[in-house]
Amino acid sequence: MKIGIIGAGYIGRSLATLGIRQGHEVMISNSRGPATLGSTVSAIGCKAGTAEQAAVFGDIVVLAVPLRGISNVPAGPFAGKILIDTCNYYPERDGRIEALDRHETTTSQLVATRFPGARVVKAFNAILAKDIETTGQAAGTPNRRALPIAGDDADSKRVVAAWLDECGYDAFDAGRLADSWRFERAKPAYCIPLDQPSLKTKLAMAERDVELPHGSWRR
Repeated sequence: MKIGIIGAGYIGRSLATLGIRQGHEVMISNSRGPATLGSTVSAIGCKAGTAEQAAVFGDIVVLAVPLRGISNVPAGPFAGKILIDTCNYYPERDGRIEALDRHETTTSQLVATRFPGARVVKAFNAILAKDIETTGQAAGTPNRRALPIAGDDADSKRVVAAWLDECGYDAFDAGRLADSWRFERAKPAYCIPLDQPSLKTKLAMAERDVELPHGSWRR
């Protein structure tokens, strides 16, 4: 499988590392251009390209940029692609987004609007970057960590769930993009290590207007 990654921060680099370990081809990009990614390429063994090149390259494309940065990513190359949205809304970083503050939409629905034609799946947003490479376990391990996903296309969710399994995690289908608020920032399932039954419980506990104390998910 070919994996294109938009964003070379902690999340992007961790997923690129896992992809290479699994034998996939990976191309990573950032906002400054491939010439600035020499050390990342050397350390991980992946390719470097522009955002457009990474989008064209990938069978799966991972969007791993701050939410405020999605407007700077060209939308055209994503049409028809499975686009994994890892974005989270942090107002102090991203600026206030009234539609999110009023709970009129979700972060993934904003992504889907920005990239029309992309098959958006929310995934890998509810795990700390430092945990991605270290907390995965083999399939069948008791109490294996589960990660929530959401999307409007069943086939795309199956592909993403299969990759999650390769990465060492059970995928829990949390519904459509409209339901993805249940595992956004400051909800009970956000970045807390949980197995399948516990994750199901935490997702059900989420309330749209209630947030956990800021930073309580960091360990």
